[in-house]
Amino acid sequence: MQKYLYLILISFSLTSCYTYQRKKQVVEPLENGQESAKKTVNGTAASAKDATADVKNKKAQQTVNEQIPVPINVQNELQPTKNYKIKVDGRAYKVIVDKWEGDSLVAHPISKPEKILKFHKNQINAETIAEKRFSKPLSDILTVVTYAGIGVGVWMLLR
Repeated sequence: MQKYLYLILISFSLTSCYTYQRKKQVVEPLENGQESAKKTVNGTAASAKDATADVKNKKAQQTVNEQIPVPINVQNELQPTKNYKIKVDGRAYKVIVDKWEGDSLVAHPISKPEKILKFHKNQINAETIAEKRFSKPLSDILTVVTYAGIGVGVWMLLR
C-alpha cells in the first residue's frame, strides 16, 4: 500500500498545469447586404421573386452559422519569447520564438536551446498554432486530488 502511495505522489509531482491551447479563431458576422455562400437547410437557394421562399430563406439563414472566419496572420500570432507548438510541413515542433526576420521565423526547440530553427511563414500551418498557457481547470483538479490524498493519508495514520 505504501509503495502505491509513493507512486501516486510522484506522478502528481510530475504533472504540469501548463498545456498547449489553440487560440479561438476570430469570426466576423456577415453584413446584411452580403449574400451567404452557404446553402440553406433544405439545400436550395431561394429566388428573390418568390416572397414565401424569401421568408423561408431568412429563417434558414438564421439557423445556419453565417460567420466568416478571419484569416490568421502568422506573424501577429507568434510573439517573441513565448512557447508554442507549431506544425511545419506536417511535423510538430515545440519552440520558443526568438524573432521574425522578414518573413522567416527564428526559433529554438524547448529541449535544445542551442539549436536554431528557421521557418518561412508560408510553411507554418496557421490553424494548428497552440500557445503554452496555464490551465486553471487542470490545476483545480490537481489541487482537489492532492487535498483528498492528504486527507486520506491523515485518516489512515489516525486509524
